Amino acid sequence: MTIFSKKIHDGELFVDHKNSPGLTPEQAIKFGYPPELVGEGKQMYAPTVGCKHCGGSAYLSPMRTREQRPWCSICDVYICDGCDYLRKQPGYIHHTFAEIAEIALGGRFTVSGTMSNLTITPKTEI
Repeated sequence: MTIFSKKIHDGELFVDHKNSPGLTPEQAIKFGYPPELVGEGKQMYAPTVGCKHCGGSAYLSPMRTREQRPWCSICDVYICDGCDYLRKQPGYIHHTFAEIAEIALGGRFTVSGTMSNLTITPKTEI
């Protein structure tokens, strides 16, 4: 019997400034890193998760104090904060990145917009 773990799709991020000046607090904030972990002489390790909704990835900050990482009960996977926000909006229709790619590559529909404002239109025959 195989035991499935949500961690099977995880990756990792390793930022090593052990022998470098590191990032300034301003640079760290701009790149979304905790300043206290990426300064001079510091090393930061953080797991990453892929977002099945948008196809992107997010690192799991060791300094996170908010609620747990968002999880989609339909996909049964973790998702990024941006997609979690979108799925809570009125009129949200659940699509994964793979489903949208399949629709677009199928040739019968035109896909336009962004993941937050997606438009799928049937192609018309001329």
